[in-house]
Amino acid sequence: MRRICLHGPESTGKSTLGTRLAAHLGCEVVPEYGRAYCEANGTDIGMAELVHIAQTQDAMNRAAAARDGEIVLFDTDPLITAVWAQMMFGARDVYFDTFDGFADQYLLLDIDLPFVDDGLRVYAQSPERQRFFDLCRAELDKRGVRYTLIQGEGEKRFTAALAAVLPPI
Repeated sequence: MRRICLHGPESTGKSTLGTRLAAHLGCEVVPEYGRAYCEANGTDIGMAELVHIAQTQDAMNRAAAARDGEIVLFDTDPLITAVWAQMMFGARDVYFDTFDGFADQYLLLDIDLPFVDDGLRVYAQSPERQRFFDLCRAELDKRGVRYTLIQGEGEKRFTAALAAVLPPI
């Protein structure tokens, strides 16, 4: 089982790309729990809620990885929630630094798409988006995990992600 995680700031197409990759690869994509949580409870959340979101996402990801299949896609994992903590509070709970259930590969989605406000998104301004992206990349570098930067819009983004996921022929 290869575990592949989509990673990057809000409004970079993670959920859309995950759904499309899963359909193409015939695999499961684990949805983003944080989105469901915020839709149900609002976006006024603290560190305890971020830890809850990260732990629940990790449990969902682990359960999916335990099922049969060659590949499983994670819309997100606790590493991105750690970045959210940094963006929101300038600090993070110790849970995030002790998390070690990394995916086998991360696809880091660039901020080269137009920002789309869906009512839950927070960091729309260009400097905020850049800071968020820089923190995302720094988190992956800090953890020493394998990742590929995915850029472009539409078909170009999908093709780049697919090339990163599939072994060369």
